[in-house]
Amino acid sequence: MDRRRALTAVGAPFLPVATGARAQGATLRELSVIFRVAVDRLLEVPADELLRYQSLAEAELSRAQIQVASSQYMLVVDRCAWVQAALLFWRSSDGTYGFVGASPVSTGRPGAFDHFETPAGVFDHTPANPDFRAEGTYNSRRIRGYGVKGLRVYDFGWQWAPKGWGDGVVTTMRLQMHATDPDSLEPRLGTAQSKGCIRIAAAFNRFLDHFGVLDAEYERLAKAGKKSAVLRDDRETVAEPGRYLIDVDSGRSQRPEWSPAPRTSGAARRRVLV
Repeated sequence: MDRRRALTAVGAPFLPVATGARAQGATLRELSVIFRVAVDRLLEVPADELLRYQSLAEAELSRAQIQVASSQYMLVVDRCAWVQAALLFWRSSDGTYGFVGASPVSTGRPGAFDHFETPAGVFDHTPANPDFRAEGTYNSRRIRGYGVKGLRVYDFGWQWAPKGWGDGVVTTMRLQMHATDPDSLEPRLGTAQSKGCIRIAAAFNRFLDHFGVLDAEYERLAKAGKKSAVLRDDRETVAEPGRYLIDVDSGRSQRPEWSPAPRTSGAARRRVLV
């Protein structure tokens, strides 16, 4: 992903950082511009809604008793069935937020066997639950559950979540964030479809991966000589990578204009979802 080319495409000047692009990565301003070029499924979130999600994120951080001591990026996901969106923020150490961009997602769809409600809370992205990359293989229903080969699967470990079937008891599920089948499932992002994991668009997956916005712990270990094989050599990690996925529920009763329902073809609607 060429930052200079992406910025030029939208008429923005390329702004190299003082210590070099590879060492420091993109600035917040650069990253927000590149997001609009690189991510093909965008949501235009109004300013008042951004403030709402900042408050929801702060409430989850407080509930988890997490004090954010350093400036970093955070990914906030709204699991509400009427929203289904991911918002990428930068948060300073004093609690000031900057916004990068937003994209539709699919979270858990209760009501079917082996489908969980995606748990709410703050989830730490760490090599203790190592990420891996999709193999791009099809299952028996011709679905590539993790998307095309090479896309990153973010693993947040075993988490407590209510079953979406049977007695609804709270039990454990493996929480992951990953791309999905580009033909039958990605067009349905923006609606709850998954078994409990968070599905994101392939372009958004590549963006998060290339700029390492959630890779603070991975990069810390890499600098100590313990680089994970999942980190690409051509990555341009941001200057202040983060480590937190924050899953919230805005509790809406209708869909906001800025997060419209996806438009899918009749053929896509008939495909069996997994």
